[in-house]
Amino acid sequence: MEYTIKRLARMAGISSRTLRYYDELGILKPARINSSGYRIYGQKEIDLLQQILFYKELDFDLKAIKNIITAPSFNIIEALKSHRNELLKKRKKIDVLLVNVDKTPESHEGRIKMTTKEKFTGFKQQMIEENEKTYGKEIREKYGDDEVNQANKNLNNMTKEEYDKLQKLTEELYSTLNLAVKTNNPASELAKKAVELHKQWICFYWSGYSKEAHRNLAQMYVDDERFRKHYDKEQPGTAEFLRDAIFDYTDSIK
Repeated sequence: MEYTIKRLARMAGISSRTLRYYDELGILKPARINSSGYRIYGQKEIDLLQQILFYKELDFDLKAIKNIITAPSFNIIEALKSHRNELLKKRKKIDVLLVNVDKTPESHEGRIKMTTKEKFTGFKQQMIEENEKTYGKEIREKYGDDEVNQANKNLNNMTKEEYDKLQKLTEELYSTLNLAVKTNNPASELAKKAVELHKQWICFYWSGYSKEAHRNLAQMYVDDERFRKHYDKEQPGTAEFLRDAIFDYTDSIK
């Protein structure tokens, strides 16, 4: 069965303009153009559109989606299995937040007691999952599953006071680092303060501190494009500056 662009758009819950945009990007071409100049889509295109919408729901950008679905190794059945696993993870996260939302009013009304840890479980778990999705593979390869699992456990077990302290420390770290970068001197007192704040910050996650691990982490900020992009977001060169500042700081530790 074939569908016009208007009918497919209506059935998929998107606009015809979106389908035309997908065509322009080369991510979803119509099966053919009819004699009246309308785009016509067949079953193959419908299946690909389903995949595109699945990946969008999982927060993939269009460039990444195009690379995935146009790869010679792309397999729809395997993709569906993967989508299912990811959606189950997403549902689990939403379920935790829903329980949090449902219990909080009852706690305020005095009908149940809700611990501080329970109030923030959903948000901390979301942070853990986002970090795993973005950096998990590289971090686990570099530091091992035990260290990463312990870091995640440390975050999940934080009290509200500890969590608030971490958020405040994070803000102070980035503001100090931004000022230190402007000095263009990784050995300055301001740079040293930024490194000490960074050391405090990682100790919220790590079970212990070592200068070797600190140096390895600093080098990864430079070597890994995603970390570099994150730190260089405000000022280009920040990742390298932080690396050099950490190296200078750890060189002074006996």
